[in-house]
Amino acid sequence: MAASFVVGEKFRSRVTALLQRTDTLVPPELREELELVLDQPEPTTLSFRTARNLKKHLQDKGYPFYLHELLEDSSLHLPEVVKPPRNPELVARLEKIKAKLANEEYNRITRNVNAQEINRNGTLADFGRQVRSAKAAVVTVFNFLVTVAATFACSYMGSQYLFTETTARVISAVIASSVVGLAELYVLVRTMEGELGEL
Repeated sequence: MAASFVVGEKFRSRVTALLQRTDTLVPPELREELELVLDQPEPTTLSFRTARNLKKHLQDKGYPFYLHELLEDSSLHLPEVVKPPRNPELVARLEKIKAKLANEEYNRITRNVNAQEINRNGTLADFGRQVRSAKAAVVTVFNFLVTVAATFACSYMGSQYLFTETTARVISAVIASSVVGLAELYVLVRTMEGELGEL
């Protein structure tokens, strides 16, 4: 809180002139205070108590100038606010509370987030599931083709004991492989239907 003024040149010159006048009798106590103020190095400060005493003296003697005219180019002297040092225990406790609140806020924000479902378009778990599914489909198609081809080869080779002509052997191999292929497709469709039913 302000308790004094920083006086300017107008105050210094007026008070110096007041103290040098011989027709005025400034009280000795006030004279000493004013001389101390004038002898101070810059910035010169004038306490409120001394300013009140000077105002009272000027009013009592009926001088033609007033205190506000003397302090016209002056300003309030605001002392620096010295902050007391913070208690280290309190600072540590506050930091702990801040960290706890931040952690609670983070947990509240992320409680609906599942680490496995961060990317809805495809996480690693989804990618692995898709690879296994594609692998099963490729193996099934490969198994189907191998079975049909093996049936054709066996029928073609086995039919040489029945037919001497190549055309008859090929037709019998195609019929046998078609029957096995249709049976494989039937089993495959039933299996896929069962898997889709489980989903």
